[in-house]
Amino acid sequence: MSKTSGLTAFLMGGWTDEAEVSRNTAKACFDAAIAAGWDCELIEVDRDIANRLMQIRPARVFNALHGQMGEDGNIQGLLNLLNIPYTHSGVMASAIAMDKPMTKKVLAKSGIHFAEDIALTIHPDNRITTETSGAIVIKPRNTGSSFGVSIVHDGGEMPRADHWPQGTKLIAERFIPGRELTVSVLHGEPLTVTEISQDNAFYDYEAKYAAGGSQHQLPADIDSTTFATAMAWAALAHKELECRGVSRSDFRFDDDTGALVMLEINTQPGMTSTSLVPEQAQFKGISMTELMTSLLEAAQCD
Repeated sequence: MSKTSGLTAFLMGGWTDEAEVSRNTAKACFDAAIAAGWDCELIEVDRDIANRLMQIRPARVFNALHGQMGEDGNIQGLLNLLNIPYTHSGVMASAIAMDKPMTKKVLAKSGIHFAEDIALTIHPDNRITTETSGAIVIKPRNTGSSFGVSIVHDGGEMPRADHWPQGTKLIAERFIPGRELTVSVLHGEPLTVTEISQDNAFYDYEAKYAAGGSQHQLPADIDSTTFATAMAWAALAHKELECRGVSRSDFRFDDDTGALVMLEINTQPGMTSTSLVPEQAQFKGISMTELMTSLLEAAQCD
């Protein structure tokens, strides 16, 4: 039997803010998998996805979902129950990585540095206050693609809690000035460090996904010690959380102080035409078709 035998279902869409990003990832990866000889079908995910999967009984799933439900362990648990092998990380790694405070709690024990947590008070009238000074970042506890991130500079106006959808759990961290860095890890091996530059206040949704929204320099033009540390921390995060397939860790580096901090680890990184993982893989001589085959061959349940 050929390694590409059986149907591969590409799960995409869903009902979160990241549905369109997911569709773009799925279509780019689907095209590469078809070119590599895999039998594939694009599946739009809705709340009847379990029945749909039981009907078509794919040999494996490429999980192209982003955000809640697809990236937080829920779809992974369903696929485990259905005994359908899937790409990317399993339940535990997905759930921990999606929850930013839990990620910091687990990985800080490994010596990885993170931004300082800032306590917020959310009042009944939706005012947000904090007792700290200096710039801070307020963001949802468990979303991706930089949705809902707000930077409040020292003395700036604090957003209200109703700026976010009702029920959103918010966290705050000290704002780290400096350069945006990222490292992709493929099957446990870090690929390279990319520096991201853009005209926006930070690497937000538009910078990530709009054509020309950001510029990427790889390898990043930083000192060798910082480069090696970013590579090592990304690989360590991937290992400690027991990630599978590909992950991407994002960092901030302050030239003035020499401080490097990890912002987050993504277990379902974007794979669109503007995304960082395919670009880093290409830099290492791995084509998009080879990347897809590598991930699909590694598909498994927990």
